[in-house]
Amino acid sequence: MVNLADLFDSAAARALDAQASALAGDGGWELMAQAGLAAWQRLLRHWPQALNVGVVVGSGNNGGDGLVLARHALLAGRRVTALTLPGKPPAAALAQRATSDFRSVGGALAEFDGTLPAADIWVDGLFGLGFDRAPEGAAQAVIEALNAQDAPVFALDVPSGVDADRGAVPGVAVRAALTLQFIVPHRGLYTGDALEHAGEPALAALQLPKAAWQGVSAAAEHWTGARLPALLKPRRANSHKGESGHVLCVGGNRGSGGAIALAAEAGLRTGAGLLSIGTRGDHVGPLLARLPEAMVHALEDGDALPGLLEKAKVVAIGPGLGQDDWARALFARVLACGKPLVLDADALNLLARDPRALPDAILTPHPGEAARLLECATAEIQADRYRCAQALAERYHAVVVLKGAGSIVVAPGRTPRLIAAGNPGMAVGGMGDLLTGIIASLRAQGLDAFDAAACGALLHALAGDVAALDGARGLLPTDLLAPLRRLANPELLQ
Repeated sequence: MVNLADLFDSAAARALDAQASALAGDGGWELMAQAGLAAWQRLLRHWPQALNVGVVVGSGNNGGDGLVLARHALLAGRRVTALTLPGKPPAAALAQRATSDFRSVGGALAEFDGTLPAADIWVDGLFGLGFDRAPEGAAQAVIEALNAQDAPVFALDVPSGVDADRGAVPGVAVRAALTLQFIVPHRGLYTGDALEHAGEPALAALQLPKAAWQGVSAAAEHWTGARLPALLKPRRANSHKGESGHVLCVGGNRGSGGAIALAAEAGLRTGAGLLSIGTRGDHVGPLLARLPEAMVHALEDGDALPGLLEKAKVVAIGPGLGQDDWARALFARVLACGKPLVLDADALNLLARDPRALPDAILTPHPGEAARLLECATAEIQADRYRCAQALAERYHAVVVLKGAGSIVVAPGRTPRLIAAGNPGMAVGGMGDLLTGIIASLRAQGLDAFDAAACGALLHALAGDVAALDGARGLLPTDLLAPLRRLANPELLQ
């Protein structure tokens, strides 16, 4: 049975389909029949008043799924318009069988002529999992027509034009209101550009024999708030501040004191027992006024840093750090300290100048910083976020949080974790500084690097979602601090 906490790549989905079909001995017809019926039932649930149903079908099995749905719609008394691409009728054996069944109940296929007739809903059965390029010609035209008309679009398995493995959209792609995935959730639909196109994701697991799962494993773990209780246990009654770790936050160059303040306050709100800040002397007074719980130290050069490093359990460096001589001196001292590290912002930019292995570090790049760390273009990062996140982890021997829509957490030899939370309002300066402090705090409280990174990214995103209930536009990093504290105590939320 499929575990809804797992995400799969297209190779796994195809293997499941092939193995289940071989076991059934029917070439896959039963699975197609199940998929089409499940899609029709989902359409009825979401759009029960839709009397005029349009279906766009491709030549492969995705089109066959659409035609099974179309047959059920006809039998239920709906008016159905089924369109193919010009000169490309259903060609796969199963799709041809679905075509015959559709025609046997009075259905008719017509070719797309450049316009779409009116419908209450359009079903996208054009391309399936194997499509990983930019649509061209008539395919591009029909997708653009679907996106331009007013009726909602219901995508089968994957919105046409979206790469189900990478989450990339290399050209035009369907913008669906709902995407019903078949058999397993597809990892690409939960990150990057795919989030603009999948709408509400849903799953029809279908009925597969257990033997069909032989040799099939997940490509990523889907991390939701349900993960928090196992990682954030209530503290024991006779606990003391030393048990919750001592975090040192280093950064805040001239003009950037707010960045290190955000990291520090997030670290304390997430439960660090002690927190020190090493920053420019100009910022000591304002930081103490804002955050009297922190121990703030002036660092005009790297000479005063060794004493602070010795006391710290985890060091976070980067927020507001800059890249001048002061920043480089502190960065060099921190990298040589032998403590667990969390690197963000300019610490990542300095690392990109002098790449090295950091086996006890957590890197938290946004796509631009990731591109510098991998010496490539930002567009290349966004075109394959899973691969690039893994490449970062392998190059730097570190845990990596690739930030953005659908943040991905990876570590060498581990299954990637996809953060199923967050919203566009979080695209504002300072949000990454909060994340740095959160992850450092969790690491200091005893979580290993991979768990601290994933749990921290999840807490951060969930707090952003709570704060965005008052509106995404205008959301500030400080708005996350109150919900962050509540979420860091999951026993209060159960």
